[in-house]
Amino acid sequence: MRLPTLTEIHDAQAIVYRSMAPTPQYRWPLIDARLSAGNRVETEAWIKHENHTPAGAFKLRGALVYADWLKKTHPDLKGVVAATRGNFGQGVAMAARLMGLKVVIVVPYGNSKEKNRAMLAQGAELVEHGQDFQESLEFARRLAADSGFHLVESFHERLVRGTATYALELFEGAPALDAVYVPIGLGSSICGVAAARNALRLSTEIVGVVAAESPSYALSFKQGKVVEAPARTAIADGLACRVPNAEAVEMIAQNVARIVEVSDAEIVAAMRAYFEDTHNVAEGAGAAALAAALKEKSALKGKRIGIVLSGGNVDRGSYLAALTETTSPLGEN
Repeated sequence: MRLPTLTEIHDAQAIVYRSMAPTPQYRWPLIDARLSAGNRVETEAWIKHENHTPAGAFKLRGALVYADWLKKTHPDLKGVVAATRGNFGQGVAMAARLMGLKVVIVVPYGNSKEKNRAMLAQGAELVEHGQDFQESLEFARRLAADSGFHLVESFHERLVRGTATYALELFEGAPALDAVYVPIGLGSSICGVAAARNALRLSTEIVGVVAAESPSYALSFKQGKVVEAPARTAIADGLACRVPNAEAVEMIAQNVARIVEVSDAEIVAAMRAYFEDTHNVAEGAGAAALAAALKEKSALKGKRIGIVLSGGNVDRGSYLAALTETTSPLGEN
């Protein structure tokens, strides 16, 4: 796979903006203060608010671009199938509905009830199968083959074009960034950031972020090949990948400076920080990039960074538990 060009990203923006407006990138003084604590020189952070899309996460962008391409190349197609932990499924369901396609979404047992409700509200048929995302994906492939529907893979060049649209907004809307922190689920988001960075010929360092309890991409990055690892994170379902995508691993190896692992406790602290400092809701995966920046804050003094808040779709119970923690693993109360 190759990364999309600037022209292709602009074309993708035209598709995306038919259904949603660009999301903002804001600088929050309290986030800057939190990142600068203990440093003599302030760190300047620009938060990219992908929690502000109509689906509550960045995944809608890629789904819209993919669905537009699919409708043009397969005009007689009746429906699509996808596997998800939630945000991708919401994006696919909304995009398919707008294109007049039926959609079947496969989720693992015990998936987020509120994300399930959101997918149903978009008109999706929901099927529960598997103990994790990988088992759901394998079942979705069989289901697509049996039904004649099209399988929307969770990593694809058209999805990367879509995610690159938010990255282009960030790079063009914020001052020049020294680094940008990006969570890694299956890889479309960070590859989109790399595409926009490269297309604009910027020197911004790209830092990937994974949950320490789901380290498959970190291990794959270190070893230069696909490495399967258990996905046991309890708070960041969007980062719960057991088997990385080979194309994504290759693109990440070529374009990402490093990958930071953050614990579930550090992610929870970042979720709480977003609420306390900005009154924005961040789900676990959405808060992971801030958790990584906070973990590395001593190395960020005097730098200007971007932080991707990739989504805000979190169940009430999980969020309540995050907000009522009294002790932060970062040493804050």
